[in-house]
Amino acid sequence: MRARFIFSIFSRYWLVLLTALMLSAPVQARGPAPGGLPEVNLDQLPREAQQTMALIRAGGPFPYEKDGAVFGNYEGVLPRQKRGYYREYTVKTPRARNRGARRIVSGGEPKTSGEYYYTSDHYKTFRRIRD
Repeated sequence: MRARFIFSIFSRYWLVLLTALMLSAPVQARGPAPGGLPEVNLDQLPREAQQTMALIRAGGPFPYEKDGAVFGNYEGVLPRQKRGYYREYTVKTPRARNRGARRIVSGGEPKTSGEYYYTSDHYKTFRRIRD
């Protein structure tokens, strides 16, 4: 009887402790976006990516000749769309001698679609940008 009483107190103690830990745990980032990709807030991206987004929404001018070119999605990471749906834009990489690996890819009409993706590893992975 005494063992059951001690076990009951011990179990309640752990239940209260675990509940407190779960309630105080930091909120995790949102899960995958509708296309199955993780999301990121625009203000969490590097300053250069935020500047590129401002240029996209303004319609340019863009610093690189290839900005606005069709992105083929050959890697198949982004949701499947017709060719020409996606456009890519360079995100400047400090101290890089070339365009670097960072890009923003827009879906639909770049200035207004609200569908934007960020890659920092030259199309291997993408995160959907939330405003």
